Amino acid sequence: MSTGTRPALTRLGRNLRCAAVATAATLALAACGGGAEKSESKPSGEASAPTNSAAFPVTVEHKYGSTTIDEEPKKIVTLGLSDQDAVLALGVKPVGAVDWFKEQPYGKWPWAKDKWGSTPPQVVGERDEYNVEKIAALKPDLIIAQYSGMKKEQYDTLSKIAKVVAQPKGAEDYQADWKVMTKQIGKSLGKSAETEKLIAGVDARFKAVRDKHPEWKGKTVAVGEPYEPGKFSAFSPKDPKVIFLSEMGFTTSDAYRAALGKENIADLSVERLDVMEADRTVWLGTPDTEKAMKADPLYKKTKVNQEKRDLFLPYDSPDIGAALSFNTVLSIPYAIDQVVPMLEALN
Repeated sequence: MSTGTRPALTRLGRNLRCAAVATAATLALAACGGGAEKSESKPSGEASAPTNSAAFPVTVEHKYGSTTIDEEPKKIVTLGLSDQDAVLALGVKPVGAVDWFKEQPYGKWPWAKDKWGSTPPQVVGERDEYNVEKIAALKPDLIIAQYSGMKKEQYDTLSKIAKVVAQPKGAEDYQADWKVMTKQIGKSLGKSAETEKLIAGVDARFKAVRDKHPEWKGKTVAVGEPYEPGKFSAFSPKDPKVIFLSEMGFTTSDAYRAALGKENIADLSVERLDVMEADRTVWLGTPDTEKAMKADPLYKKTKVNQEKRDLFLPYDSPDIGAALSFNTVLSIPYAIDQVVPMLEALN
């Protein structure tokens, strides 16, 4: 990622609410017609764990209704921005995944690199712009889109290729809770018991942090990203980055929640830095955006800056901001190891 311009990963924040209709959604259905056929060869996405056919059929409810999966899926395509992590954690390598920040959706992130190994997925789109033809060519048994902005039109089109489990019911686009997402994915794969163990392990990590730092309980936090001089984004209390800190005991202020409303992101000018006043203010970005924010005259006047209660985290090198943005069963332990010592240093 370039540090000279706003990093590609930060487009996750600014484009989350900009779901696009799949560019290939209007392809002739003939291009998708092979989706129901079975592959003769062993699929590359087959679970490495023993089969669990006794768990099926399962019915998973989601934003667009419910999907019944009759037998264990062998070839899975993930269309949510971080869905692949839970699938990988359950011993399955997706055969297809989306690219959403101009980086390979595999092999880079330290929490998932080993699980991909030498079997990369086919890139089948960018963010919510799905390449239906490529997806159909993979002949998946199951398509998962949990942390996504999938529209009904896209869901209907993809359902002609394979079973589709869309965003969790009741969750706004890109605001699905990591536990709910993991449970939805685990149920879809017939691995609910294994999923509960994964979640319990992450919960134990968070509990250990809360037990070590009871003073963080009830402290307010604000999470933002300076993306150009004089402007910044603030992230919703339901955003993965804020949820991550909330599970350590932090909360958000009434003013912060009011400023965000139902939006996942609020784009603000530095004249509204009052929104970011909190017991701890966390900024994500690059060395360049950190330098620009710290040099801003209005930011210098904020209490959180003057009292040194602000924390700047890079999106990559190391991949701390990326881990918070993913906030999955795989990335959370890595993020805890990185972020907790930094928060402790502010005390």
